[in-house]
Amino acid sequence: MSFGKILLALVGVLVVLAVIVALSISGIYNRLVTLQQGTDAAWAQVQNVYQRRADLVPNLVNTVAGAANFEKSTLAEITAARASVGRVQLPAGGAPTDPAKFAEFEQAQAQLGGALSRLLVVSERYPNLTATAGFRDLQAQLEGTENRISVERGRFNDAVQAYNTALKSFPAVIFAGMFGHTARPYFTATAGSDRPPAVQFDFGAKPAPAKP
Repeated sequence: MSFGKILLALVGVLVVLAVIVALSISGIYNRLVTLQQGTDAAWAQVQNVYQRRADLVPNLVNTVAGAANFEKSTLAEITAARASVGRVQLPAGGAPTDPAKFAEFEQAQAQLGGALSRLLVVSERYPNLTATAGFRDLQAQLEGTENRISVERGRFNDAVQAYNTALKSFPAVIFAGMFGHTARPYFTATAGSDRPPAVQFDFGAKPAPAKP
């Protein structure tokens, strides 16, 4: 075999290898993009349900404020917590990649959720309020929204897990940084959520004395 034919064969092999490598890298890139889009879509759903909760707050506050002698401190806490959520600035165009910003967002949302829970507990002291159809409707909407938030947070974490796992898998781990892909933070459980709530029944009645 002449030198020219050998050289041509080597060039052919190199071209085939280059095509294989290019296709492999292209597949990795497309998969990462698909998973990234999945996290962005899940994040959009999280924002939707959080926005739904924020939109319910003004109506809830106005309804509760009409109750005589309702605790003003509770309403002030709700208003401040909602304003705190609005002050958290996250980058547009997809799920956040900065863990510090993500934690700030999560903390603000947790404060609002906690304030709303306390408001509903306090509202139980006002039978005239809880008996109104408007309040009951808002309460049902809020409870439904909280359930949606829990579901969408779980779906977001699933999407992030798939994306982050792909980033750390071989051979994607070699090219992820070159493509501008970085790991994304998860939602974490609220502190103390691993402990069951204390259950106490107090009906204001003293126990009957034991018979001799």
